Amino acid sequence: MKEKKSTFLGRMMLSILLLSGLTTTSEAKKTTLKPRLVVCTDIAPAEVEPDDMESMVHLMAYADMFEIEALITSVGWNCDPYPGEWSQYLYRVIDAYEKDVPNLMKRSGQNHFLSPKKENGCQEIGYWPCADYLRSRAAMGSMYGGIRSIGERNDSPGSELLIRLADEDDPRPIYVAAWGGANTLAQAIWRVKQSRSADDVSKFVKKFRLFTITDQDMDYAHRMDRARSSHMWLRQDFKDELQFIWDEGAWQEQCELGKRNWTQHQQHIQTKGVLGKEYPNYKWGVEGDTPSFLYVIPNGLNDPEDPTQAGWAGYHERGLCPDSLTTAWTSWQEPGRSISVGYKQRFYMDELNDFMARMQWADEGKGNRNPMVVIDGHQGPSPFVIKAKAGETIHLDASKSKDPDGNNVRFQWWQQPEIGTAKLTIDDANKSIINVHIPADAADQTLHLVCEVSDNGAFSLKSYRRIIVQVKTND
Repeated sequence: MKEKKSTFLGRMMLSILLLSGLTTTSEAKKTTLKPRLVVCTDIAPAEVEPDDMESMVHLMAYADMFEIEALITSVGWNCDPYPGEWSQYLYRVIDAYEKDVPNLMKRSGQNHFLSPKKENGCQEIGYWPCADYLRSRAAMGSMYGGIRSIGERNDSPGSELLIRLADEDDPRPIYVAAWGGANTLAQAIWRVKQSRSADDVSKFVKKFRLFTITDQDMDYAHRMDRARSSHMWLRQDFKDELQFIWDEGAWQEQCELGKRNWTQHQQHIQTKGVLGKEYPNYKWGVEGDTPSFLYVIPNGLNDPEDPTQAGWAGYHERGLCPDSLTTAWTSWQEPGRSISVGYKQRFYMDELNDFMARMQWADEGKGNRNPMVVIDGHQGPSPFVIKAKAGETIHLDASKSKDPDGNNVRFQWWQQPEIGTAKLTIDDANKSIINVHIPADAADQTLHLVCEVSDNGAFSLKSYRRIIVQVKTND
């Protein structure tokens, strides 16, 4: 499917382009690859369940940030079997994107689409794909849910596509966002098991990372009977191969915060562009599925390879699942749930402001862009790793950070306390240049700092950079 062998290693040597799609430093033309994303959605008519439609509009406003490998319509709580005609709502959003993408492209200075061959290769952050590319990545997945459906009669275009994606010569992981059930992924793994060795199956599964919004691989009436779900099988049989996040905190808070801020959705999303016209009114909550792709968004706040790093999708810890049998990365038990909800509350307005600013671009072809964070001369969303000694004072300089639109920027540095036990002391945490005092008892710990940079333009947009401090002894 993709031409990746000759291009991937070369591109990975390039430096990183942040959210704006533009830079003004010597790194101006240097880019990095997008994260690979698959969405399994039980998208439905608004009168049945509007939140998948809302999340799909949200995702399209960030099509420059994700390499959208597959958009799979599949079974969920409200539809077992999934009605095939409901997939039209996915195509409606893609059609709306097609009309708005000329304006969105102005955000990153893009004036043309790549050829189909190149577009099906490795996409770089800042590139807006054409609508035909997205249509080519839309596929029907499992129409029936639960572990009972896994087997010879459950193959689908979606499961076949997942197998092809994992078999590509591309070392990047594939992040699967399950807005409904992840039955299509389970079927793909089952199919591979039928013809490959145990080592090859393990290698195949390790390509994937799964983020499920609760467990929807069953009908709603039986949602508490966890043994019905193919998700349990994935957690049991592939606990060492599959990074499995079972979210039971961030998605509920996403729904509630959306309701509290609904007037802003009405004013700044529903009225903006053709995509905004496809953004339906909420029924129970707003965008409950959105945390599954916010977890992956390369905004510098968290690395999705480490679920303990707090971000726009909350915070997760490894532990026992609600089925009381399997383990995964979860946020359903205290204190983890409250921590996750707290981060969702903390970052929600950053997320919403960012979305609203992008919808202004969709509507007008102009607007505000995110500031760029530069730490000690290094730019980009990947965590910045430094080594230090216990008892040492380290110096961090973000004064080269700037805004592509010429807005003023302000700074806030903070430590994520859930990682490591030592408490850092930060001098002048709201300045661009700081001193960080590492306690004497911090030896052999890894501590995490975050630098937030905000602009004073429309919607006061933020960008982030995570600093990982690896502390050693003085020996």
